[in-house]
Amino acid sequence: MTTIPPPVLQIGQVLTVLLLAPLLHGFVVTAEERVQRGTGPSLFQPYRDLWKLFHKELVIPDSATWLFWAAPFVSFTAMLIVPLLIPVLTNYPLPLSDMGDILGGGLILTLAGFSILLAGLDTGHPYGGLGSSRESMLAILAEPTLILVFIGITLLAKAMLPFVVNHLLVAQPAVYWAPSHLFLVAAFFILLTVETERLPIHSSIQWEIYMIGEARILEYSGPLLALLKWASWMKQAILYTIFLNVLTIPWGLSVHGTPLGVAGSLLALLAKWALVALLMVGIDTVQSRLRFYRYQEPLALSFLLALLAIVADQL
Repeated sequence: MTTIPPPVLQIGQVLTVLLLAPLLHGFVVTAEERVQRGTGPSLFQPYRDLWKLFHKELVIPDSATWLFWAAPFVSFTAMLIVPLLIPVLTNYPLPLSDMGDILGGGLILTLAGFSILLAGLDTGHPYGGLGSSRESMLAILAEPTLILVFIGITLLAKAMLPFVVNHLLVAQPAVYWAPSHLFLVAAFFILLTVETERLPIHSSIQWEIYMIGEARILEYSGPLLALLKWASWMKQAILYTIFLNVLTIPWGLSVHGTPLGVAGSLLALLAKWALVALLMVGIDTVQSRLRFYRYQEPLALSFLLALLAIVADQL
């Protein structure tokens, strides 16, 4: 049986997230427009946007420091590291997968977000400061909840390696349908709406006063803005992958690393992404937009669910 060498598969996992993340974003935007009975852009519009931005002139504010320059590279590099640690195409560890566990991947994602938060404050632009302050308020509740989810996963699988969690859920249906696991899935899903800006307090439209994530990068242009947008789309793809391949739908990954198995796992990943994207679009569409101060409600619910998962696991 011909198998693909593990180093090649490792590179393939990174390229999968790198090259297909814009397609996922394009699918989300297109689906949202279709639900709202609009025409919307093409699925491939994000690739055109990146091409245009990489060929535009770079304009830097006079008040910018080295933090403004460093944030896009730190964020983009972080998104290239996380796919090395998680099951994207295979259900078994690859050569560099033991560099970190789920917590390590979460810390890398947090580092990327923190660098952008500092960049939003760096130039002194009012909207950048507004977006960074709002992001900090969300993080105050989101980060402890994320830690509780990780603790729940550790207690459930007796390990923090994502591949161990994947194998446990596939091999033992009783664990998959256990209340502790279902609570963890629900808690992580709420966090997913926050981290991918699908909670109905976010806005990426032209009304800057409602922006959170986008407000932090309003001063960027050209290639630096392209890196930030690409990193944001990669983060969305990574979080979807963790939610699907580790916690929710741990099936459909290549077991032996054969070309046919890897191709099948890639198609399965695209189908899973589409499923979660449609679910997110539905949630974002049916919910009325909330006032910002009500952000505590879904995050408090997520915290409670994660806590219940830990308690249920110990009973």
